[in-house]
Amino acid sequence: MEPSNFILGALFALVLSSCNAANSNLFREYIGAESSSVKLSDVPINPDVEFHFIVSFAIDYSHGNSTLPTNGKFNIFWETKNLGPSAIESIKDRDKNVKVAVSLGGDTVGDGKNASFDPKSISSWVNNAVHSLTKIIRKYNLDGIDIDYEHFIAGPDTFAECIGQLITTLKEDRVISFASIAPFNDDQVQSHYLALWRKYGHVIDYVNFQFYAYDKGISVTQFVHFFHEQAANYGGGEILASFISDGSGGLGPNDGFFEACRELKRERKLGGIFVWCADESQKLGFQYEKKSQELLASSY
Repeated sequence: MEPSNFILGALFALVLSSCNAANSNLFREYIGAESSSVKLSDVPINPDVEFHFIVSFAIDYSHGNSTLPTNGKFNIFWETKNLGPSAIESIKDRDKNVKVAVSLGGDTVGDGKNASFDPKSISSWVNNAVHSLTKIIRKYNLDGIDIDYEHFIAGPDTFAECIGQLITTLKEDRVISFASIAPFNDDQVQSHYLALWRKYGHVIDYVNFQFYAYDKGISVTQFVHFFHEQAANYGGGEILASFISDGSGGLGPNDGFFEACRELKRERKLGGIFVWCADESQKLGFQYEKKSQELLASSY
């Protein structure tokens, strides 16, 4: 029996998708966690890339000496001096290719205490998170959220349900238009994010994998291998390559990072580049941000 036109069309689409781009011109940069002096307008923005600022962090902990978890009631922990609503509105008006997200969680609450994921229940955490984040996102004219919890009291299934339901609800309510996750190569971290990915990967747009969390001094070949490994773990996801501004971990921007990105681009697997972080890059004149965006905007 001859195959139907439908089957032939499906097979053609599958072959075409495997040959076509996974490359992206997306550039993302975290900002606000370490400095009160850096401004959005300080960072060079290439008009030929899609540019995302990620303000860091909003955390479901209280401020002050107590630093207690609040069960999904998020507060702003980023430096608001130069990253307030008017500054965000201004940069988006000036550069139409710019969107701004907020990252949730992070490493610490600011005094060295871990920003741990610690919900009382799935339903109460989700309800509180949707309410508190909707207020923050609308006040600051934000477009998306990034999930960067790095410490966990709750297990992987609870994390998956809380974060998955949060993203789903915010998208359905049209509060956000995209969401990303920021895992790294640690057994506990990966168990939580992979549980989330398996059940809710369809609502997650980008994977900001922290390749700079690998040991400092890895080679270009090792970086490309790790990239392929994580692309397999987060199958179907848009995986971004990453570096830390000061070169203290992973493959540094002076040690072959851009060579690795060109190799991934030749393989049509480069989902974009992200940087931790503008606060550190400010000291270096944002030279690597310029180079990253030039690479993403180029045809080679």
